[in-house]
Formats: sequence, structure tokens, C-alpha cells
Amino acid sequence: MAYYLVQARPRQERLRELEKLLAERAFDGLRPFGQALSAGLAGARVGAEGLALWEEEDYCSPPLAMERAAVLDSYFDDIQVEAVMPGEGWSRIQEMPRLFPALALRGFSTED
Repeated sequence: MAYYLVQARPRQERLRELEKLLAERAFDGLRPFGQALSAGLAGARVGAEGLALWEEEDYCSPPLAMERAAVLDSYFDDIQVEAVMPGEGWSRIQEMPRLFPALALRGFSTED
């Protein structure tokens, strides 16, 4: 298993829809990646130039291939990944504002 710090440009017009689906846990049943993807996106942060950042565990080659096909390419552009140690990505972005602050209030857990 590998871990990545993901950086992507959100499609602003689709963020409300994505937040609603995350709140409904709509992706949790996607196997084998749904729960990890949901947790990562729920904890995503906003970095420089409005980019979304989160840590993702992944088993695919190329990285995030299944996640992109099923979910990510509908909500993000310019997706880039950087290999990290487990928890390293979260520690690097924990001080940044949340992309979906309401999800944190609803008890969604992340690695931070």
C-alpha cells in the first residue's frame, strides 16, 4: 500500500454536490477504495491558489486510477500526487483551512 499527498484544482461549480455526497457517505461502498477516498476528501484542505490537498492511501498503478475514474475526475482538474509516509501528508497540511468545514463538525474523521 502507498500513501500520497494529493493536490487538485476543484471544479468550484461541483463542490456543493461533492460535499453533499460525502455527507451522505455515498462513496463508502465503492470497493476497495471508497472509505479511504471519503475520509481523505472529507478532510481535504485548501492550499495556495485554491488547490485542494489531502492524503490518500492507494493500491493502484498509476496512482488513484480507480478513484479518478469513479469520482475524482468529475470534481477536480490537474490532479497531482506526491508519495509520502502514512500521516506525513496530513501533518503538512493540517494548519490549512478545510475544504469542507461542515463535515468536520459532523464527525468525519481524518488523520489530523
